[in-house]
Amino acid sequence: MRQFATFGPGGNSTEFAQSGNKSTKQAPLWVKNYGLDSYEYEGGRGIYGKEESFKEIGNEARKNNILLSLHTPYYISLSSVEEQKRFASCDYILKSAKALYAMTGDYYAGTMVVHAGSASKIDRESATKYACDTVCKALQVLSDNGLYQKVLVGIETMGKINQLGTLDEVLEICSVDKTVVPVVDFGHMNARALGQQFKTKDDYKKVFEEISSKKGGEYAKNLHCHFSKIEYTTGGEKRHLTFEDTVFGPSFEPLCLAICELCATPNIICESDGTMDKDALKLKKEYMRLLNK
Repeated sequence: MRQFATFGPGGNSTEFAQSGNKSTKQAPLWVKNYGLDSYEYEGGRGIYGKEESFKEIGNEARKNNILLSLHTPYYISLSSVEEQKRFASCDYILKSAKALYAMTGDYYAGTMVVHAGSASKIDRESATKYACDTVCKALQVLSDNGLYQKVLVGIETMGKINQLGTLDEVLEICSVDKTVVPVVDFGHMNARALGQQFKTKDDYKKVFEEISSKKGGEYAKNLHCHFSKIEYTTGGEKRHLTFEDTVFGPSFEPLCLAICELCATPNIICESDGTMDKDALKLKKEYMRLLNK
């Protein structure tokens, strides 16, 4: 169990590449030297690495005391009206779980982040039911392959209004099993609310309190999170920005204050556009400043 919040990048930054790094196997040392604690492997466009390569990343992470998670492919759709796509999503989740377990082994159950899918072709209640059913099928597939409880299935809050992924919808999907956990993307939630979601520390606290109430205190305390500033339109999320942006939010200072006051220990993955390590360090420094006041 973590004693403090942890911070890290989602994927490899522009600076990582410009510094001569050629492989994600070098990411854990890079993250450690940057002063960070965690790293999310980006498999959004697919999981293509060999098992041995994932094991090498995991070995480097353990050597450098870096907590690992994994983002599953974006084309997963738990809520598709097409049964074939829902079944295929179970296979993609299995492939992702195998990659994550190769990295984490039995040291801890890592979180793999999953997008629930669209809610544009059917009503949201039906889409949520489809998603719950698909997750149950995916858990059976994981169990059949010896991976149940070896990894956590993380359902992410989403930024586009026509996507399935409000906090309430995520928590309903998470209710199907103890190994299905919420992944809160604060930037997504803020974009979905057209910039009106997070203004104060209490706005952030409400998220942790709702998760604690509906899923359990430990799930809130050890929440897996994403954070970035996100540009939005009337449809919600448009694109990820960096912390240099002064127009769109949300602000990270109230979030750090909230987790300090709640004594929460989330793992916060920064998904800024190209500056995810630099901005993750800003998050950590603000958290440490408040923690040590």
